[in-house]
Amino acid sequence: MSSEATLASPGTPSVAAQREPGQWILVLDFGSQFTQLIARRIRELRVYCEIHPFDLDPEKIREWRPAGIVLSGGPMSVHEEGAPHPSPALFDRHEPILGICYGIQLLALVEGAEVRQSHTREYGRAPLLVENALGPLAGFEEGERISVWMSHADSIHSVPHRYVRYGVSSDGSIA
Repeated sequence: MSSEATLASPGTPSVAAQREPGQWILVLDFGSQFTQLIARRIRELRVYCEIHPFDLDPEKIREWRPAGIVLSGGPMSVHEEGAPHPSPALFDRHEPILGICYGIQLLALVEGAEVRQSHTREYGRAPLLVENALGPLAGFEEGERISVWMSHADSIHSVPHRYVRYGVSSDGSIA
């Protein structure tokens, strides 16, 4: 995979349509201030990626066949009126989906988990307790506390069916 990244403008033909299927990552932007940083980290792994709006037509995604999809964060609660919600068809996929902040809360909500709107926003550096040192937390020790960046208004209180809980924030919310 190459180390290019693109921010696609509406109406601009996507390079993804010309890419080898399964050889790139799609980043869907929900309004996060960190979307560009996410794309940069993917590029640093020498993987091509494109950033598109959260409401990208799921048929385009099916045609383009990315290796995986990243749902970025965003400033809203998944429960707020007007909060960005993509087509439900997005979640009927075979590619792995990584949700970050708003993205994981939206994914959890769609998959039937309990997602609560927090009374106060969690913002800034926070500790994460590693409960399962596999998957995304491979390389850490169970019981280890690692420093992460939190920026969200919701918290996940149950794990959706078929999902694995890897860690929790200081208030016990699934992170």
